Amino acid sequence: MTILESMVGSTMSLALWTLLKVLAIAVPVMICVAFTTLAERKVIGYMQMRLGPNRVTFFGVGFLRGWAQPFADVVKLLLKEVIVPTNSNKFLFLLAPVLSLTPALAAWAVIPFSDYLVLTNIDAGLLYVMAITSMGVYGVIVAGWASNSKYAFLGAMRSAAQIVAYEIAMGFALVCVLMMSASLNLTVIVESQKGTFGLLGWNLIPLFPMFVVYFIAGVAETNRAPFDVAEGESEIVAGPHVEYSGTCFAVFFLAEYANMLLISTLATIMFLGGWLSPIPGLSDGAVWLLVKVAFLMFCFFWFRATFPRYRYDQIMRLGWKVFIPLTIVWLVFIGVLLKMSWWPW
Repeated sequence: MTILESMVGSTMSLALWTLLKVLAIAVPVMICVAFTTLAERKVIGYMQMRLGPNRVTFFGVGFLRGWAQPFADVVKLLLKEVIVPTNSNKFLFLLAPVLSLTPALAAWAVIPFSDYLVLTNIDAGLLYVMAITSMGVYGVIVAGWASNSKYAFLGAMRSAAQIVAYEIAMGFALVCVLMMSASLNLTVIVESQKGTFGLLGWNLIPLFPMFVVYFIAGVAETNRAPFDVAEGESEIVAGPHVEYSGTCFAVFFLAEYANMLLISTLATIMFLGGWLSPIPGLSDGAVWLLVKVAFLMFCFFWFRATFPRYRYDQIMRLGWKVFIPLTIVWLVFIGVLLKMSWWPW
């Protein structure tokens, strides 16, 4: 009995410790996602010579006017009524937001913030990330179909086709990283970029075309401007989200920004050296990872404020006829160089 009790106690302790580690990652990610919405409005406001949110404070306190806007948005969405269409599939209608958000959060389980700050350091980390993030398309498809709306279904099909097209290019770009690092472990991929030359030792230099392909494909996969045709208000009225309101819409909104944060973090780990310092002599650390991720998130906002929305045929042509052939050619190019031992990195 004593052995059984000790086993139960150790199991409960392990479960509690795992839960604490999960919360230690999930809570900061959710806070970052919430304030990303404020940062986007501020950045685009400055770029377009507008004020942006500058009124909401917490009991009148706040040296940056409008800093409490994310909390006001959360309260507003939570208090709004969740309307479920009469002829919709109610179970799938409510399940779709969960299918969109869960992969974006589950992928963080293997994301290393430094050489020791990681929830689960598995050898197949890259494979896990690619598998779990590819599940997000089901949330979009289920949302469009379960709504029982022509507008929502059309938007879901366009969005799903766009996601699949650019996900193939993203996969080939990551295969190039795999060939360079000879490992699926995300920590090993970052460590393989360590050298005495700082920035010049990263995958960014030899794999710069793949970095460009991966990041632009990430913008398209998250349905962000200028690839947001699935939510073109003048065409199909907010895409697969047209029938959603309140908390359900908030979860979709949260999933979009969580995916943006995840794409930026993965691009940093794969191509920008992760937590490694860009300047030789400076110490490495998680701060460098956060700085690089913040810069890539800024690029998301910059694209939205600068580029007009592309036509759908232009988007699909870029994905199928430009990015996928380019990644395949670069894949062969890297393989030849590695085989011939001509690769200087």
